[in-house]
Amino acid sequence: MEITYVYTRKRSEFGRPCSFSDWPAKVIVDIPPDPSMASAFILRNPVDSYVQHTSEMSEHEVNTESVKVESRGVNHVEGGWPKDIKPQEAEQTLRFRKKVEKDENYINTIMHLGSLMEHCVRQNNTVNIYEEYFGEEEMVEMEDEPFFAKTINVIRAVSKLTSSFDVLLSKRDPNITKRTATHLSWHPDTCMKLAVAYSSLEFQQSMKDMSFDSYIWDLENPNKPELVLKPSSPLVSLEYNPKDSYILLGGCYNGQMAYWDTRKGGLPVEVSTMEVSHRDPVYGAIWLQSKTGTECFSASTDGQVLWWDTRRLSEPTETLVLDITRRGLLENALGASTLEFEPTMPTKFMVGTEQGIVIACNRKAKTPAEKITSTYSGHHGPVYALTRNPFYPKVFLTVGDWTARIWSEETKESSIMSTKYHLSYLTDGCWSTVRPAVFFTTRSDGTLDVWDFLFKQKDPSLSLKVCDEALSSLRLQDNGRVVGCGSKLGTVTLLEISSGLCTLQRNEKNLATAMFERETKREKILEGRHREMRLKERARSEGQGTEVEERLPESPQEVLDRARREFFEVIEAERARAETQRLHGKVKEPKREEVVAQGKEGEERQLPKDEEEDAAKVSA
Repeated sequence: MEITYVYTRKRSEFGRPCSFSDWPAKVIVDIPPDPSMASAFILRNPVDSYVQHTSEMSEHEVNTESVKVESRGVNHVEGGWPKDIKPQEAEQTLRFRKKVEKDENYINTIMHLGSLMEHCVRQNNTVNIYEEYFGEEEMVEMEDEPFFAKTINVIRAVSKLTSSFDVLLSKRDPNITKRTATHLSWHPDTCMKLAVAYSSLEFQQSMKDMSFDSYIWDLENPNKPELVLKPSSPLVSLEYNPKDSYILLGGCYNGQMAYWDTRKGGLPVEVSTMEVSHRDPVYGAIWLQSKTGTECFSASTDGQVLWWDTRRLSEPTETLVLDITRRGLLENALGASTLEFEPTMPTKFMVGTEQGIVIACNRKAKTPAEKITSTYSGHHGPVYALTRNPFYPKVFLTVGDWTARIWSEETKESSIMSTKYHLSYLTDGCWSTVRPAVFFTTRSDGTLDVWDFLFKQKDPSLSLKVCDEALSSLRLQDNGRVVGCGSKLGTVTLLEISSGLCTLQRNEKNLATAMFERETKREKILEGRHREMRLKERARSEGQGTEVEERLPESPQEVLDRARREFFEVIEAERARAETQRLHGKVKEPKREEVVAQGKEGEERQLPKDEEEDAAKVSA
């Protein structure tokens, strides 16, 4: 190798940092053009050029060091005793304690350590070393940006699932005959599995080839169901066991109860017999908080609430008839359309009925009549959703007819807040799990509404057209960000809402508490005012010698007959008034002498001026 140039530098200058400075630009080399080379220029025509559009990729491999893992354990036993004393023997330990307590050194040591311990206790009570000084730091104040939900993809049959739920993921019932997605249940341990109950609730619309299957979907592989559940009758409700994620509870269309163990396949482990089951579809099936994790209860439109133990489904452990007259008659029972249970209130539960009445119950009451504690009436049709606020259990949400209502347990006669009446029916609803004043509702026109009552109360904060068919079911994940919607044609849609609707705002809990308390107080004042007016009216009626009879609830036929009778009475009164006016138009004007009347004592008196004017009008 030939050396062309040698760089030399003193050893003391090795590693010295470079010192740069500003310097004006100067021309180092200037090559002028050579006209003689123009004759050698050849024009290429055409010119082909190639461009590669793919991104450059590189592959890297890393071989990590293997980690050796070994299990170790510590067994804590009671120690400090002499070798000749066994801690398990109570008599020996008691005898040794008495012996030690009589020793003077023991007493002096306790007196000395007592003062030190008292000082530490007082110091600990004075300064709380575990106090959280920045507890509200996580509650970030959100910017005033509009609420939204992005739509990336709608999967119909076979497609690829994105792992980031940036938006919409849809899975449709694989069967040719489309059925309604009646109930959704998220996996309690992971948010990547969803159990869906499919059933046709249309009266006399079931076909011979209609499938009874329901499915568990794995969101990481949505091309086909992870597990096919094969009940004896279509499932109307389906719920994961919160203590054991392998166990699912299902309520069937024919009234039977069944449970599955996913480790044993798609066939139910046990099914209740027809003789002891419900007579109508099971619209509510919920697990109870118990030590065994096997207790549950169900409600149906046959007017019964049944308690079960999955270890023995041969018969229910307890029965309650939803008769609000408290007679316990099944023919007077109200059909249950939804069921609610809050684990923090283990003895209480609520039932929404087909008649629009919400029944509050207490399971631990002594008699069946006492188990029905109160009723709330406010809907014109069936109550499709009933759920308590996770932050304020005494406040609950009901969805029915064309509106959603918020109730307080302290006010029985009317709701404390409600939404506007929509043009389409409301089908389901639920509270947000992270924000106390936010709730979701679905409509029969395929729209999902998100309400934030701290933001505005007249209109929803976000309305999203999910699909063209009616939405039938709704379920929110525990993180409050992803919501699942089931439709009438079996499409299950997962939506991720914007962070503004699923992030707890600063001081939001206090504002929501103040709002609910204010509205509850207002309803109490109105109830007291109405009660006072009714008492005054009753006292006035009793003073006039009339008896106020308490009317029994009218049947629909009686209401129809009374409305028809009142309508015809109004028509007859209008006809009589028109006939009287027609006849009075032909009467001659009365003379002055006819307007004079005879008094009680035989003296003549003149009619008042207003009566003269009335007589003149009649003559005219």
